[in-house]
Amino acid sequence: MTAQAASTPTIVLIHGGFVDGAGWEGVYNVLKKDGYDVSIVQNPTTSLADDVAVTRRMIAQAAGPVILVGHSYGGVVATEAGTDPRVAGVVYIAAFAPDKGESVQSLISNPPPGAAVPPILPPQDGFLFLDRSKFRASFAADVEEAKAAFMADSQVPWGVEALAGAVTEPAWKTKPSWYLVATDDKMIPPPAQRQMSQRAGATVVEVAGSHAVYVSKPQAVAALIAQAAKAVSAK
Repeated sequence: MTAQAASTPTIVLIHGGFVDGAGWEGVYNVLKKDGYDVSIVQNPTTSLADDVAVTRRMIAQAAGPVILVGHSYGGVVATEAGTDPRVAGVVYIAAFAPDKGESVQSLISNPPPGAAVPPILPPQDGFLFLDRSKFRASFAADVEEAKAAFMADSQVPWGVEALAGAVTEPAWKTKPSWYLVATDDKMIPPPAQRQMSQRAGATVVEVAGSHAVYVSKPQAVAALIAQAAKAVSAK
């Protein structure tokens, strides 16, 4: 392996709740075409501890430094797992970026006035789903209809325990971070995204897109990830 290859970060992509890692395919294809080594975490989304453990196993497989990328709840996982010494930077894609002691549950407890309310159904056996009939409008409004329908019908049950999982030490306090705000997001209000990104001191870009911006705008998402990879490589 050349020194240049060793210093080029591995990109590790972490999905959020209700979906799996397959949604990263478009971003994966762009990054692979640009020469990056990319791994996709398949979180069980059962508890934060479980998801962090799965992510850390993926980080351990990387040959060199890692750029950790989280979408939505995946941002919580990246915030907790990103303290791993191999992680050189964290990228948030329309994601939660909690501080110490915060969880998805605490971050969504006081939504901004007028914010859209995600159509989360009452828990079943400790797991959550989105109302299929409202999935596209809330989660994937700019994703083509057939693909959004598939996403709605193939939902991954999201554990209530995962929502309550609190961060112990936020990676963004010690690692550089980047944040993509999805300006048409109906799941995490854009004002909340801006507040979290500013608190983290992240480099911020704004993209007109739904919560599923990683599916609908893979080029824009991959561009920010590549920017992060180049920045840490330059150091």
